[in-house]
Amino acid sequence: MKRSLSVLAVLVAASAAGAGWYLHGKQPVRDGQAALPGLQSVVDVRYDERGVPHISAQNETDMYRALGYVQAQDRLFQMEMLRRLARGELAEVLGPKLIDTDRLFRTLRLRQRAASYVAHQDTNSPSWKALQAYLDGVNAFQDSHPRPLEFDVLGIPKRPFTAEDTVAVSGYLAYSFAVALRTEPLLTYVRDTLGADYLKVFDLEWHPQGVLQSTPLASSDWHDLGTIAQLSEQALASAGLPQYEGSNAWVVSGSHTRSGKPLLAGDPHIRFAAPSVWYEAQLSAPGFELYGHHQALVPFAMLGHNQQFGWSLTMFQNDDMDLVAEKVNPANPEQVWYHGQWVDLTHEEQNIAVKGQAPVKLVLRSSPHGPIINDALGQTAGKTPIAMWWAFLQTDNPLLDAFYQLDRADTLDKARAAAQKIQAPGLNVVWANAKGDIAWWAAAQLPVRPQGVNPNFILDGSTPAADKGAFYPFGENPQEENPARGYIVSANFQPLPANGRPVPGYYNLADRGQRLNQLLSDSSVKWDLQNSQALQLDTTTAYGPRTLAPLLPALREAAANEQEKALVEQLAAWKGDFPLDSVAATLFSQFLYQVAYGAMHDEMGDTYFPLLLTTRTIDTALPRLAADADSPWWDDRSTPAKESRADIVKAAWQASLRHLRETLGQNPENWQWGKAHTLTHVHPLGMQKPLDRVFNVGPFDAPGGHEVPNNLSSPIGPAPWAVTYGPSTRRLVDFADPTHALGINPVGQSGVLFDAHYADQAKAYVEGQYQPEHFTDEEVEANSKGLLRLQPTRH
Repeated sequence: MKRSLSVLAVLVAASAAGAGWYLHGKQPVRDGQAALPGLQSVVDVRYDERGVPHISAQNETDMYRALGYVQAQDRLFQMEMLRRLARGELAEVLGPKLIDTDRLFRTLRLRQRAASYVAHQDTNSPSWKALQAYLDGVNAFQDSHPRPLEFDVLGIPKRPFTAEDTVAVSGYLAYSFAVALRTEPLLTYVRDTLGADYLKVFDLEWHPQGVLQSTPLASSDWHDLGTIAQLSEQALASAGLPQYEGSNAWVVSGSHTRSGKPLLAGDPHIRFAAPSVWYEAQLSAPGFELYGHHQALVPFAMLGHNQQFGWSLTMFQNDDMDLVAEKVNPANPEQVWYHGQWVDLTHEEQNIAVKGQAPVKLVLRSSPHGPIINDALGQTAGKTPIAMWWAFLQTDNPLLDAFYQLDRADTLDKARAAAQKIQAPGLNVVWANAKGDIAWWAAAQLPVRPQGVNPNFILDGSTPAADKGAFYPFGENPQEENPARGYIVSANFQPLPANGRPVPGYYNLADRGQRLNQLLSDSSVKWDLQNSQALQLDTTTAYGPRTLAPLLPALREAAANEQEKALVEQLAAWKGDFPLDSVAATLFSQFLYQVAYGAMHDEMGDTYFPLLLTTRTIDTALPRLAADADSPWWDDRSTPAKESRADIVKAAWQASLRHLRETLGQNPENWQWGKAHTLTHVHPLGMQKPLDRVFNVGPFDAPGGHEVPNNLSSPIGPAPWAVTYGPSTRRLVDFADPTHALGINPVGQSGVLFDAHYADQAKAYVEGQYQPEHFTDEEVEANSKGLLRLQPTRH
């Protein structure tokens, strides 16, 4: 027995040693020397205490090649998964369950758009040369190092990263902005199956022009559209990869700051994941220096600052995608009516590689309006082809040039010119410089739609209503430069156009922007880094109290005993804030879901009701529904009686209490927000148990909530709530001292499991802490934890 135990101990020790050796070989190297082919000169990379690389090169080409190398060693698996998602190649490594996702993304034509885009690039432009150097660096790392752990687990082969991959990934990011695919089917379903009275809660004008009239949809078509909309949402939610959701950014002129110089704040709201979306890096070469936040496979910072200028981004949320129902030729199902004649649909065949089984054939069709999205469903699609017009596929969209120039835009003119090149997706660029200028540009090419056409609904392809004449000039986009008020706020609300022409879009409610504006407009406050932190971490808006106000009389009637009456009065006194210890926040969130379910599920059903909860339209609908006692939504169609608002409120109240008691305990004092509202950063492999325990980071009790400045948001639903998106970083730059900017990464710099920087900022992030973004040579050296010297290879 002793001998057997000794042998077993030796085997365990050997296995542990082998595992340790294996995992050690996967870890990033942040100290020492490494050869990097293609370098002209030595590049020094200093790593600070958070694992942020500070890259010092003798020329820009070396600088971008080094960035690709160091980013790859921290984020190679993220790069691989993003390109596979965008190109529709996930099933090849994840198996048959990803076939539908691959079908969807191939239907979007991102692969074809990427190939066409690259074929027309000026290969001598600075941005193209920078991209090629960056990709060379990525590939040099991949070629010279062991595969990441995830590659081994999934059997992913190494293959070079290309410019087509970069463009396809930018298409995925643009697609995550485009909510029309998930919203237009829903709104058209409400209009055509329930009627115009049911649309009032969505605050949409009733415009019959340009929407489906002569091409009514069959029940199979509605099923298709609901399935596609659900697939669109699931593909974004289940990939464990970044998805843009909203953002805050503001800039305050020197007249309103303590330092007398502009102050820039920004926190783009993106779906949480491990690793996080942003890769921080300071880049320097003769004539260039920038502390930037980079995305996978993109060499240019999308957020950044230096001593002269800086900027942040929010989603414009303009509607740059239209769905078009085509009229089919009864004599030929492969023809549709367009501009007075029958025209052929074009066809393309592709094969989707699937792990463990034979490839799946996919036939992609297009009409003159764009790709037919029904093809995402394969052979089960209904009879009416639905085409997708998407600005990303229809514009020149020189995004590489745009961000190359924005990284160097130290004057108003340069920044404006760079913003003008951002055509799709729509972005708000909020910018400032040390000279005192502040500005905002809503950057996108906005299509000219026919007069009277409402793009909230599916359009009729047999009429001119679906046509796009051209694009409006950039000068007519919403924008401001050095406004008299002394500050600019961008928070995804509908912008006021200078020329009076509304810009169609799926905007967030104004509550978050109004809260920021309310505080920034206080002339008695001089803004600095300290009180700006408090503003970014604010957890209050008026949304909850204004939604509750018209329901309080019915709630007071519904309270059955003294305990319930006390809870109702807690809600009545609630200020709309979401700190960790709030019981009212928990109660409101559960009650809001129950009201939505009680009022709307019977009309929308199991397909469209869950979809409704994922769209921005529900945020608009619920306060308007609460305020309208005569809304037809209040009647429960599943009963013979006609229910009133008071009936639904009473049932929702009782259901809320029952669910919270079952979920969080009988004592309402235990219904604290932090116990019910948690944040977990999910890795793509962490979507499966038991790998979630290894790869995921969290859960953490999370303050904040939906549509408050600290927008740690979860979908409307029953408790407990898992935070899905929120500030992907929080940045603050005072241009009186831009070398001491503050920021935070929600998880950590590294995507390599067991690395020290895999999750070292996660706890600090959720607690609202900030970290210094080291900039000067002296501070970088003082905080250096490693020096990696990249050497040219000798021939």
